[in-house]
Amino acid sequence: MKRKRSLAAGSGELRVLPLCGLPEIRRGQDLEALLVRAAARQGIQFEHGDVLVLAQKAVSKAEGRTVDLRSVTPSPLAREWAPRVAQDPRLIEVVLRESRRVIRMTERALIVETRHGFVCANAGVDRSNVPGKHAVTCLPDNPDASARHIAAALRRRTGVIVPVIISDTFGRPWRLGLVNVAIGAAGLRVLHDLRGTPDARGHLLRATILAVADELAAAAGLAMGKREDVPAVIVRGFSYRAAHESASRLLRPPEEDMFR
Repeated sequence: MKRKRSLAAGSGELRVLPLCGLPEIRRGQDLEALLVRAAARQGIQFEHGDVLVLAQKAVSKAEGRTVDLRSVTPSPLAREWAPRVAQDPRLIEVVLRESRRVIRMTERALIVETRHGFVCANAGVDRSNVPGKHAVTCLPDNPDASARHIAAALRRRTGVIVPVIISDTFGRPWRLGLVNVAIGAAGLRVLHDLRGTPDARGHLLRATILAVADELAAAAGLAMGKREDVPAVIVRGFSYRAAHESASRLLRPPEEDMFR
């Protein structure tokens, strides 16, 4: 049997277990019960040391963070900007409502700072994997609180402490492509600060802070895909450090952010 090493020294073998067969999530549904049943159908039991990564969209749907664009009256500003980003003015109106401020405008999206402090395209408002021609989802009101609620409910149902990460796909400065990152977290240390510790060759690390929650979200994202409709993944074998930390710790302070 392979012995797990501490997070500080790296982890051993990781397993990424997608929870398949979840139904279309609807407002008010018991998401935790659906997750436990989906795992049982696959012969999977939650174990100590597991980390559950949930796609934001599943959480948003369960929490009723879905908007019917037919109910939205776009403002003059939304009507003005919509053609410039090739978007429905009603969608742009929802984006503006979800934003603290608009940072940039591209050919396809508004880059905004959301009410949570995330800098992302269209405030996370999205049509993909949402049933209906006129529906969009918004990010959860408080993703960290959502993660805490789900973790507590899973513990009650399974008797197992399982940290929870809520993930969403974000673009990245300087690099092409989307990667899943943590927008909500509960039960684990989201950052691992290695500054002041030696590397494998004895050199003192001066700037290395690992975004542990983002790395777990990205690993889970490989099993979620965008067309496979897998909104939940168990990451097994990672030696995380338990902590009462939120994903908001991952946000770079505005004074250090060259894009704001």
